[in-house]
Amino acid sequence: MGNEQMIAKRPNKVIYRDGDTTVKLFDPTYAAADVLNEALNLARVGDADTPLHIPRLKEVTKIDGQWAILYEYVEGESLANLMMAHPEKYDEYLNLFVDLQMLVHKQCVPLLSKLRDKMQGKISASGLDATLRYELHTRLEGMPRHNKLCHGDFNAANIIITASGDPYILDWSHVTQGNASADVARTYLLYCLKGLNEEAERYLSLYCRKSDTARQYIQKWMPIVAASQLVKRKPEEREFLTSWASVVEYE
Repeated sequence: MGNEQMIAKRPNKVIYRDGDTTVKLFDPTYAAADVLNEALNLARVGDADTPLHIPRLKEVTKIDGQWAILYEYVEGESLANLMMAHPEKYDEYLNLFVDLQMLVHKQCVPLLSKLRDKMQGKISASGLDATLRYELHTRLEGMPRHNKLCHGDFNAANIIITASGDPYILDWSHVTQGNASADVARTYLLYCLKGLNEEAERYLSLYCRKSDTARQYIQKWMPIVAASQLVKRKPEEREFLTSWASVVEYE
């Protein structure tokens, strides 16, 4: 890759910097429809009239026969790194994190896919037994219908703080419109999957307090988001996620 700077390497993609551009290069087996849908999501969110800072989509192309999405490189430090480097400022950073997620949820981008439809499909593909899938489908169908902007992978590593203090939100590949509490439940789950249970509780308590949302309401989404995570087929997560998905009622 010459003088390019590696940012991240994952099983099916490589992300690197090339000057003022971030290049997300996908594995040859990655479906073209999934690449194009991710680019479309970024374009739709970026083109919407919102106060959010979002990297600008530049191009969708092929590099040596592999699909690639090119977008604006954002210079700065991730909020995750700042939290680790400055534990004395953790509460300040957590407040910023929650405020930013609440700001996301106040936006509306009508052309995005519906969170409910995506979740129904993932429950069907979760590999759980038919009885549990039926219970989860039924629970999801009974949840209130909203059209709020839901990031889908909102975690501190996806937030870059620039030198001027602007928070940029990265990785809109999982974005949908739907119920914000599902998005919160997923963020809570991401903490737990990393073993950060104390941080997960601090996050959820702060979000509930600042947004005036009942904890029980968000907890109703926990089995649904756990089931949806099972489609990633990570063996090390399956037992944990299945136990979450199997909870019929938290109360």
